[in-house]
Amino acid sequence: MEMEEIITSGQLELYVTGSLSQREAMKVEELLQQYPEVKKEVEAIEKSLIGITENKNISIPPAVWENILARIKGVRTLPPPPKGSSWSSYVGWAAAVVFLGGIFWMLFQNNKLSDQVQLTTIENIQLEEKVSDTENSLAQSEALLDILRSKDYKTITLPGNQAVAPQSYAKVYYSAKEKIAYVDARGLPEPPNGKVYQVWSLIMDPLTPRSVGLLEGYETSSTKVFKLENIPDPEAFGITLEPKGGSESPTLTQLYTLGMVSP
Repeated sequence: MEMEEIITSGQLELYVTGSLSQREAMKVEELLQQYPEVKKEVEAIEKSLIGITENKNISIPPAVWENILARIKGVRTLPPPPKGSSWSSYVGWAAAVVFLGGIFWMLFQNNKLSDQVQLTTIENIQLEEKVSDTENSLAQSEALLDILRSKDYKTITLPGNQAVAPQSYAKVYYSAKEKIAYVDARGLPEPPNGKVYQVWSLIMDPLTPRSVGLLEGYETSSTKVFKLENIPDPEAFGITLEPKGGSESPTLTQLYTLGMVSP
């Protein structure tokens, strides 16, 4: 094979890009030892490839793009290089495209992995918050049970008003010492929109009602137990359904439950 034929055959470019078989690569290495001109041409090809990867203003020839599109569409035939282009420049551009494609693939995989790590982190935070909420709820429930079982609290049952809500009921756990009441309103129906339950401390003779609080957030409460403070000495407790915000005096036609405090 003549020297000029070796240089223009495209074998050297394929050798530099690692595209030759082992046998073909060994033949090229033998030529490198025999012919300084061949070695010089290989060095020039390597320098050209390095320059391509470092050049930020690359204008890729149309033939390279056509080759890429053909491979994407599943066409395996390689179109001939355009006139005036050498195998050296063609293979050089192909190597640059493969190099850049590898970078894009690595960036895509890194971004995908980063998204997965971020999603897992968010899920772990949400799980920790749920566990924390559950632990807090259990702690509050245990504390509430300790309070209600205390000898300082008296249990008052409030049956439903037969004329208004016969199926309703409630319980009040009242401490005369602390002037605190816990109202268990689980037996009340959910109030309509724009309405709220209001708790009253009552003196029966003469009838003297005093509001001691609203059962706000009834719809969202998981326990339906509400703490009320500053309770005067009552003879009875009553619960009425009032407009949102409460009323100054009880609406007796909307009296849902009423229970007497035993001496």
